[in-house]
Amino acid sequence: MVPEIRIEDFDYPLPGERIAKYPLPERDSSKLLVYRDGNIVEHVFREIPELLPKDSIMVFNDTKVVPARLHFQRETGAHIEIFCLEPVAPAEYSLIFSETEKCRWKCIVGNAKKWKSDVLTLSNPESDPDVAALGLKAKSVERNGETSIVEFSWNGGIPFSKVLETCGTIPIPPYLNRDSEAIDSQRYQTLYARFRGSVAAPTAGLHFTERVLNAIKEKGIDMETVCLHVGAGTFLPVKSETISGHTMHREPFVVRKKFIEDMAGTDRTVIAVGTTSVRTLESLYFAGVQCIRKGAPEEISQWLPYETDYGLSRQEAFSALSQYMERNGIEELKLGTRIIIVPGYEFHVTDALVTNFHQPQSTLLLLISAFVDGDWKRIYDFALGHGFRFLSYGDSSLLFRRGNHTVRR
Repeated sequence: MVPEIRIEDFDYPLPGERIAKYPLPERDSSKLLVYRDGNIVEHVFREIPELLPKDSIMVFNDTKVVPARLHFQRETGAHIEIFCLEPVAPAEYSLIFSETEKCRWKCIVGNAKKWKSDVLTLSNPESDPDVAALGLKAKSVERNGETSIVEFSWNGGIPFSKVLETCGTIPIPPYLNRDSEAIDSQRYQTLYARFRGSVAAPTAGLHFTERVLNAIKEKGIDMETVCLHVGAGTFLPVKSETISGHTMHREPFVVRKKFIEDMAGTDRTVIAVGTTSVRTLESLYFAGVQCIRKGAPEEISQWLPYETDYGLSRQEAFSALSQYMERNGIEELKLGTRIIIVPGYEFHVTDALVTNFHQPQSTLLLLISAFVDGDWKRIYDFALGHGFRFLSYGDSSLLFRRGNHTVRR
């Protein structure tokens, strides 16, 4: 049953000066709000290893942000900004980044009304010889509402991943109200980022340093990775009055068979780093449900979790998924998810969550409310009253779930 939730009930006052426009000099010096058993206390992020339950599993999203924003210019002088969203031809991220002559992407085009049918040339105001040598051009192939299919072509021999690194800029969030700067290339990226594909960072991971990661490892906590490529939809506001009128964006994810096998054989506390990790973990549960009900996993639809009580344990769902992969010789599960997590959702996998503070009236704030059994206002009031910095470059929180599951100590 689709929940009827009013978006206006998830609003709060966020003064502009509380939005962190730049990261702190040290990643792990940010504030850390800890919420457990209804209690709220303040720490410094570098103390997080001491606060995590022993013998738990910590899951990170190792996606890598690509410099997906490109600036072109028409012969008339008009500037056109092209924001690459997801690959079209080839459709696989690994393949499209390896292309050496041309490729097609689904894009958002700024100033699109001024782009007719002509081929655009990349803007090169600094007369950078490396940029000039690539000769990057863009042609509009198809327009579909707010997005376009754009074909890029360049002087052959250079993979498109290198083209983006040379010509593109990091697509920092629009609410920062500034252009990308040199610092963003390093700091709007987690230390453990590996696989290119995101157009927004999984920002909960931005606080982790080598010393924090090493301390977590020394405590005996297993550190696992999944990969969900974060789409531009993460910035889209909810425009409908109720959440039932909001359409979630699709995000692709990849998970190794070994991780799924490990999850099938354990009941340890699972700590997700970021809402993207939560969405991946919970989507995996429903992929396992589909293996039992349909024989194979399918794309996870937005309202699938609310259709019925599936009555399966975490272990049963992951075991079914593991067996499906074993039968079919699959080493990496590649799926897409549109899952939306809102109040009323029953968490099947995630016990604790590391996350930043999110925008008012956003789907991410609804996820937080679901996770803390509706207690989000008290958490955000504490953060606002104690000088916490908000959004992507802001401070962090460690939330232990309330509601239908007791976190193991």
